[in-house]
Amino acid sequence: MSAAAPHFTRRRGIRTAAAAALALPLAARTATAQAATAHPATERATERPAAEDGAALRTMTFNLRYASDTPPNSWAERRPVTRALLRRERPHLIGTQEGLYPQLKDIAADLGRARYDWLGIGRAGGSRDEFMAVLYDVRRLLPLEYDHFWLSDQPALIGSTTWGNTVIRMVTWVRFRDLATGRELYHLNTHLDHRSQPSRERSAALITERLAALDPALPRLVTGDFNVPAHGNPVYDTLLAGGELVDTWDAAGSRSKLYGTFHGYRPLVPDGDRIDWILASPGVRVRSATINTFERDGQYPSDHLPVQALIEL
Repeated sequence: MSAAAPHFTRRRGIRTAAAAALALPLAARTATAQAATAHPATERATERPAAEDGAALRTMTFNLRYASDTPPNSWAERRPVTRALLRRERPHLIGTQEGLYPQLKDIAADLGRARYDWLGIGRAGGSRDEFMAVLYDVRRLLPLEYDHFWLSDQPALIGSTTWGNTVIRMVTWVRFRDLATGRELYHLNTHLDHRSQPSRERSAALITERLAALDPALPRLVTGDFNVPAHGNPVYDTLLAGGELVDTWDAAGSRSKLYGTFHGYRPLVPDGDRIDWILASPGVRVRSATINTFERDGQYPSDHLPVQALIEL
């Protein structure tokens, strides 16, 4: 952890130290990595020359749906489709939700450990329970510091739940250096509660408080499954209040067709609710935004559609 870490973690107990110590990157990070060859993050894209993207970052938020053995959407059935999707899109930065430790190891192996690494901790500590793992292209991004906090009255306490949610909720954050441009950014990744609106609202308030403590000179990116539709909900309003963040979907120069991002393996809903968002600092240029409908022979990678944004810091 660098000296900037106290912006986020105000109470440094044993449990907070354990959270950082138990985070589980899969491959060694490298400060001499080269910028990744790029192609646009658009629906059913084909590979294009790197010059078309230039300094743009391909970002994604993706609720993976935890690994289950239950057909017809078991992880064994979904893994090849997830692999095909991610190999095609090659995001530089992915905020994931619901991934389990063995599942994340599978994804890292499928992407290639020489190309991708990840940071995260199980929300119950160590490798236990679901992760808010952040995957990144090591040839494009270098993590400078990272940590985690829990969405409760005791954010430094691993596994804490105090706002009426029975499921543990948390945030994983990373400060990155973009190896192509030398610029830095903060990335926060989360998954808000699926049942409790009061918990979601208090979670949004805590995330907003932590964002305000960051170095204002650095852009920030927030990815997650927020479990409420964009627009018309206090959670959305809180996170975007005062112009501190913008919705990349609304700010994008171009957009794909809109679908509800949670489909539950049922037919897609055109113009449905976006509950998975990528938010960014107002100064971030958003070239395009995509809700990715990739599937293979009727099998989707997850019960959520990945959301992508092509951005420039």
